Amino acid sequence: MPGGGVALLHAQGPVADLIDTLDDDERTGARIVHRALEEPMRQIAANAGADGSIVVNNVRSQTGPTGFNALTGEYEDLVQAGIVDPAMVTRSALQNAASIGSLVVTTDVVVAEPAEGLGAAAVMRAGMNMDVM
Repeated sequence: MPGGGVALLHAQGPVADLIDTLDDDERTGARIVHRALEEPMRQIAANAGADGSIVVNNVRSQTGPTGFNALTGEYEDLVQAGIVDPAMVTRSALQNAASIGSLVVTTDVVVAEPAEGLGAAAVMRAGMNMDVM
């Protein structure tokens, strides 16, 4: 399948078709998935110094394996250019992301490590007084 996020972007169509048929929470989840499907392409474009929104809109108007070649900055048939994604890996990544997302949504509390390089003051939330603890 074409790489560079093209296959994921084209998967937005079927998700969009489902959105109006779903209940409130399911509809919200489908909208999140719909938006997430374009994020790999946005990030690839940004990493190449291009505007992700423009690249996504340009590729969305194309059909087939045409996508953005981040190396050349051109739009072309990515399969012919050798830019491909293994279907099983792509499906597995999306499935795992959905699984983790649903776990986070149904969890009351999530504990995460602070980002590297942030001091204690940057991590503290408003109203927390560490001296009292």
